Amino acid sequence: MNSAIHPIKIFAGTKSRYMGEEICKYLDMPLGKMNIQHFADGEFEVSFEEPIRGCEVYLVQSTFPNSDNLMELLLMIDAAKRASAHSVIAVIPYFGWARQDRKDKPRVSIAAKLVADLLSAAGVNRVITMDLHADQIQGFFNVPVDHLYASSVFIPYIESLKLDNMAIATPDVGGAKRANSYAKYLDVPLVLCHKQRAKANVVESMTVIGDVKDKNVILLDDMVDTAGTITKAADLMIEKGAKSVRALASHAIMSDPASERVDKCGLTEMIFTNSIPFNKECKKATIISVAKLIADTICKVHNNESISSQYVFK
Repeated sequence: MNSAIHPIKIFAGTKSRYMGEEICKYLDMPLGKMNIQHFADGEFEVSFEEPIRGCEVYLVQSTFPNSDNLMELLLMIDAAKRASAHSVIAVIPYFGWARQDRKDKPRVSIAAKLVADLLSAAGVNRVITMDLHADQIQGFFNVPVDHLYASSVFIPYIESLKLDNMAIATPDVGGAKRANSYAKYLDVPLVLCHKQRAKANVVESMTVIGDVKDKNVILLDDMVDTAGTITKAADLMIEKGAKSVRALASHAIMSDPASERVDKCGLTEMIFTNSIPFNKECKKATIISVAKLIADTICKVHNNESISSQYVFK
């Protein structure tokens, strides 16, 4: 990489250090030194342990629960700006609060917009993220957003399975656009599920729209939280005669009792990226790394090159 004008430095937050180290391995450079001091009351302080004046600084941190991860990222951005970094780029493989992207009932916050505003107020110059819950969240930012797609790692994995009579499915109509892109690329049928929720994280009823009999079904979603929807969809498709059901999701939130549900349901396999550290016991889980995808994107952004080649499709 051409680093003559503004040297590149990469740092990672506490819970995303594994990702930062893997990205730096692909870029053949050391992960930057940073210290986070914790106080007795839960407050913490971020400090960079090496000069970053005039540097292009990349801060790797997913904003998954708990809120400390977001606060840590905000402090990292602020510290970098105050240390005279030339530019600060937030690398957020998983952008939290993205499910709150609109007012779907009276008197609620739009948290995705608020988080975007917080990042901008802290001083971020650019954001690199992956598989936002809704594409329009890119418009919540007043800085450039490079929105990556896990399809570049999922498609090769699907093709490696060499499944015959395959169908692509989505556990809810909200993911229809994403699923349709996979179905068109792979030239296979698309199946939809229509669900009704009793309340958040609780599915009341679900209906399959399309034929899954004797098909090897690939279920697609952007995230799995409690796994209620994805496991219900998988079991329903098995009941409808599906030969096998696998699920792919970009972000493994996997709040309890998600792992237990996945292991007990009809899924053959549950495939995630490593955008969030996955430390749960789940026999059916497979983790695919997106570190190379992000490393290549960082390299292209740094060299002012197009990142379009990163996309299999959008």
